[in-house]
Amino acid sequence: MENPDIIILDEPLNGIEKLTAEKIREILKEEKEKGKLIIIASHIKEDIDFLADEVYEIDSGKVIKIK
Repeated sequence: MENPDIIILDEPLNGIEKLTAEKIREILKEEKEKGKLIIIASHIKEDIDFLADEVYEIDSGKVIKIK
């Protein structure tokens, strides 16, 4: 894989076993610390809380900033 400045993921931890999910979280955290912009669509609140600096929600077709 190349070294992108922006990483976009849709439900990256959905259906993943626990140990693999923990490893992916750590990799994403490391990439974030390197200054990468990571955009994640997820329904897993724990992942959002762990990784996100900003959180947006789509409600009735409107994008609302939560955090």
